[in-house]
Amino acid sequence: MALLHLNFLSTKISSSTPFSRQVPSRKSRNVEFTTSPHKCLATTQNGVVVQTERRSANYKDNIWEHDHFLKTLKNDYTAEVYVLRANILKDEVTHILDYARDASSPFALLVLIDDIQRLGLGYIFEKNIRTALGLLIEKNLKMEESLETTALYFRLLRQHGFKVSQDVFSIFRDPTQNSFKESLDQDVKGMVRLFEASYLGLEGEDILDEANAFARRHLLDVKGNADSNLAELVTHALDLPLHHRITRLEARWYIDAYSRRKDVNSTLLELAKLDYNMIQSTYQKDLIEMSRWWKNLDVMVNLPFSRDRLAESFLWSVGMTDEPQYSYCRQVITKVIALVTVIDDFYDIYATYDEAKLFTDAVERWDINSVEQLPDYMKLCFFALYNTVNEFAYNVLKEHGFNILPHLRKQWVDQCKSYLLESKWFHTGYKATLAEYLDNGCISVAGPLLDFHVYVSMTPRITKEALDYLQGYPDLIRWSSMAFRIVDDFGTSEDELARGDVPKAIQCYMHDTGVSFQVAREQLRHLANEAWKKQNREQGFFESPLRNLM
Repeated sequence: MALLHLNFLSTKISSSTPFSRQVPSRKSRNVEFTTSPHKCLATTQNGVVVQTERRSANYKDNIWEHDHFLKTLKNDYTAEVYVLRANILKDEVTHILDYARDASSPFALLVLIDDIQRLGLGYIFEKNIRTALGLLIEKNLKMEESLETTALYFRLLRQHGFKVSQDVFSIFRDPTQNSFKESLDQDVKGMVRLFEASYLGLEGEDILDEANAFARRHLLDVKGNADSNLAELVTHALDLPLHHRITRLEARWYIDAYSRRKDVNSTLLELAKLDYNMIQSTYQKDLIEMSRWWKNLDVMVNLPFSRDRLAESFLWSVGMTDEPQYSYCRQVITKVIALVTVIDDFYDIYATYDEAKLFTDAVERWDINSVEQLPDYMKLCFFALYNTVNEFAYNVLKEHGFNILPHLRKQWVDQCKSYLLESKWFHTGYKATLAEYLDNGCISVAGPLLDFHVYVSMTPRITKEALDYLQGYPDLIRWSSMAFRIVDDFGTSEDELARGDVPKAIQCYMHDTGVSFQVAREQLRHLANEAWKKQNREQGFFESPLRNLM
């Protein structure tokens, strides 16, 4: 899995001074990489010592001290005084939003909504924003002949599930050249807005594909020539489009950028900083609880070859469910990712194929007596998985009166079977086609497993129809998982191949077609972009929480 930026776990924002950065203490230990990814190690199975050749990924040690989290993270922003101040500021921002909504020009309203969302406050004013956008559509106001206004209008409407055609950009195209007008290159802000809007495109929307290439080309040209604030905005957009960013990480960056603007609204900025710090306190409390759980679980005691990635797992949970009220969901997701990382490592690195099959069979039977057939190093991990899943099912039954254990078991069986297939490919030397690899990879990347747990732990009302829908691996989940699989391979495939792992997406495509690494990489990037477009279309058909899974 890709690693998110870690600083925001402990960053506080001062209301009167530049941001201070407090980074958790880290271990200075590093593991030296051996020259060979194979080692001959002794394992015990049913009391018998067996010598088996094992691969080693030589992962670096965990750099985060769990005791540090338990002892030093402080929830400074949970006091009543902060809650009261935040409520006052929320009322003031609501009035500002209402005033902008009633104005005759849409531009000020659109900019305000965009600022609110990028400052991390969208979850507070979600209903107000949807109402404002709905009224904007009802008024049927003509968009100013402004690229910035039109692109912002398009992006915000699509983000909130409103239908809007790519044809709104036709006015900015030269019909004689069948392309965007070159004179638009003078409007740098408009070009940034167009670039960001293009990522909300659907498959077959050629105008948006053209807009993306056009805007990227011109933004690269002006990247070093614009004023400092504008250059920062251009660089930020080119590095990673807003549609692909994590809300909390974007908020941390945008608060800084927004504070330097000449048109900054002091009320909005104060609320953004205060809310950020209050949510940080919630995250820190969540992390302390998860660190205590992981330490007590002690599952790593028999698994020195695996990654101890509790803090990173928690960051993934924040990326999926960042709103403060979803602490329980973050805890569930953290547990799933921490366990699936360990399980992935012994399928991927350490286990023989026969051992991997034994573990898969044990998960499929879901019988605690199955543990006796497992190698000793797998036993504690199976117990941890068994108890964690059963506890989650118990909590859901208690809260909702719905037995989800059969559904949870199927999700974990499918996950383990996808790992087992990759293990079989490795041990038999089979080279999968790209189609075979992606078909299995959409599950092995753990997207469906995580989405299922997010839905069950977030929704106020669980339905059998929704569970059956999720377990059918629908397009909504398939396309997001495919993009996830491909992009994840971009970041990890070389390391994995170096230790003798199965070929990843790029290598599968190279083997299928005979093209070079660079050509294969570009083609896979295109496939990932197409998966994003298909995901965009599917997302428009569902309401939260299904719509918010992606």
